[in-house]
Amino acid sequence: MAVSAKLVKELRDRTGLGMMECKKALKAVDGDVDKAIEELRKTSGMKAAKKAGRTAADGIVLAKVSEDGTYAVIVEVNSETDFAAREENFLNFAQAVTDAAFAAKTADVAVVMTEEMVVVRDALVQKIGENVSLRRITLVEGECIGAYVHSNKRIASLVSVSGANQEVARDVAMHVSATNPRVVNKEDMAAAEVEQEKAIIMAQPDMASKPVEIAEKMVIGRISKFLAENSLVEQAFVKNPEQKVGQMVKAAGGSVVSFVRLEVGEGIEVKEVDFATEVAAQLKS
Repeated sequence: MAVSAKLVKELRDRTGLGMMECKKALKAVDGDVDKAIEELRKTSGMKAAKKAGRTAADGIVLAKVSEDGTYAVIVEVNSETDFAAREENFLNFAQAVTDAAFAAKTADVAVVMTEEMVVVRDALVQKIGENVSLRRITLVEGECIGAYVHSNKRIASLVSVSGANQEVARDVAMHVSATNPRVVNKEDMAAAEVEQEKAIIMAQPDMASKPVEIAEKMVIGRISKFLAENSLVEQAFVKNPEQKVGQMVKAAGGSVVSFVRLEVGEGIEVKEVDFATEVAAQLKS
């Protein structure tokens, strides 16, 4: 029977195995996903399939910048534990997918996770006994890109500047990694976020007894502070708190165009499992 792409995707999502392997398994059982998984237990990939359903919220982020500084990638590769994320084979896999994304100049995970790369990933899962996933790739292009990866490889940033060099861009990327700003310029802050902040300020106890004109001035002052604290160019530069980031870049003859910051596991919901329950479930399986 013909096997739909939807079924292949479902089996691939549930097992972490390659597209052709999943398609072949589905054809052998007339498209029954559960039976296909049973058949795949006979292959070396089955251990990987068992792990694929477990949350991989730890891991590392890596970055790579072109020699001319005109493009760069950040890649997040996840494991289940910090221990596995320090394992040599895991680090080698993370570097391999980073190199592949850089070479392809792509942010598409599917492009990087070729059949060959999936085989490497499955072998890694077999070896370390944890789920491993290439979660996301960010590609940045521009006049001059600088990258900074924190020593623990849990936070990395890319910054694009115009008119300045890579050393300046890297310094700003280090600052971004440390402070996690929300926008480049205060004008970039979404109107909805500003209004939400105003509502929060107006609801604070010290605003209740203030005359309207005084309250309005207080709101303006606090919103200005909020924007300064969350706008990259308005922040005090971490290497020289006496100077704002925007001033530092301007002194070097440039301006900040954009930035991106990735932190391992951000946005992933980790299900808390009681240790005794987890052990019992493993024994049962």
